[in-house]
Amino acid sequence: MTKRQLTLCAVVLLFGAWGFLPEFTVTMLNYIGLYALVAVGLVMLTGVAGMTSFGQAAFVGLGAYATAWFCTVPAASALLGMAPDSTALPWIGLVLGFILSAAVAWILGSVTLRLSGHYLPLGTIAWGLSLYFLFGNLEFLGGHTGMGGVPPLTLGSLTLRSVRELGLVTWSALLLILWALHNLLDSREGRAIRSLKTGRVMAESMGVDTARYRIKVFVLAALLASLSGWLYAHLQRFVNPTPFNLNVGIEYLFMAVVGGAGNLWGALLGAALITLMKQYLQDVLPSLLGSSGNFEVIVFGLLMLLVLQRFSDGLWPSLARMVNRYLRSAPVASAKTLHALSQRQLPETGSVVLSASDVSRRFGGLLANNKVSLDVRAGEIHALIGPGYDISDASSTVNLMPALVKSNDKPVLGIVDGGRLYDAMCAGLMDGGVCVFRNCARGTRALVQYVEARLVADAIRATAKK
Repeated sequence: MTKRQLTLCAVVLLFGAWGFLPEFTVTMLNYIGLYALVAVGLVMLTGVAGMTSFGQAAFVGLGAYATAWFCTVPAASALLGMAPDSTALPWIGLVLGFILSAAVAWILGSVTLRLSGHYLPLGTIAWGLSLYFLFGNLEFLGGHTGMGGVPPLTLGSLTLRSVRELGLVTWSALLLILWALHNLLDSREGRAIRSLKTGRVMAESMGVDTARYRIKVFVLAALLASLSGWLYAHLQRFVNPTPFNLNVGIEYLFMAVVGGAGNLWGALLGAALITLMKQYLQDVLPSLLGSSGNFEVIVFGLLMLLVLQRFSDGLWPSLARMVNRYLRSAPVASAKTLHALSQRQLPETGSVVLSASDVSRRFGGLLANNKVSLDVRAGEIHALIGPGYDISDASSTVNLMPALVKSNDKPVLGIVDGGRLYDAMCAGLMDGGVCVFRNCARGTRALVQYVEARLVADAIRATAKK
């Protein structure tokens, strides 16, 4: 049995047994599915893209309050000329929640994602608290009392009033999202997203706009949280600020970390583990200790220490390694079924691909480059070595090559045969082409390291031939 077959069997077993499960089990599975939607977004945000957020519960609240307000306030439906009891109101509430969450995430992301280190998590805590108190202090949202009378979802002639019926929608949405995100991470866009955590400089040197991708992932995580809030509102049929406070946001992040912040299925494992532990520890610990209190928080803290110390990548990778021992690998596609990738035609060896003449750059009274002229030909490897990493002649020259900084003198740069600079530059280092890095200082060091590695490899091959 392969991984795909095992996954399909688990899905079929879940939906096949859904109608026979006890009501309490179905309710717990509903909450696990809702929490997993948020945790999956945090896996994309934290584990894949390398950005920590404590404020995802606020986006859950945006999705919940958007649909609750639109479905229960007659003036809201009147704006679209719809009856207050229309079955389409919840679906319009979903769209409204998506629009609000995307807009707020884009605005907050544009501000907070510029931060780095511990300042970014602190920034997410700040706006998470702000949105939580905003929910409780707006009178048209019911204040801290909340909003009741949220109608159930309706699919055609079917009204999803029970947790058993709505749970099918929740888990169907969750599994479809997991499948879509797996495909996303295996695509070109996904590889760019994966580079955000550890390889931003290299990604930028290859033309990836990392700032734009960071905001994209942030908005994606917000939309998944908003979907969870929308389903939560129509499950509970009541909304108040309590489920969207900072403590719940920390629990969402805890689920992603415990399950495996770098694995999509780890979000589901973490959500199931934390939800079940929280449910049973709240009943068991007070009876054991003889007093009431939130003792499960202590257990969660100890569990976090254990996971970070023993399972730094989360529990899912360890579980997957155990299961993989009994699974066979999926068949590899034969060479006949593989299609050759299209290749850019490389310039002829010796032809000029980059030409610069009389390039100068001044920083105030400091002359970094004084009428530098050079021709780079296909098949050559050039390295510019400067005295420092700040305002050095080598860094300034490399920075001028892609015309990121204008030269003080003209002409600046001439590209032979026209075309985009990136296409002309990245003709392929391994094929003897030429590449100019966007990050000039680090790019120059990387190029020098490549030249050194190439010289060592040539020496080893020469020795092996002897």
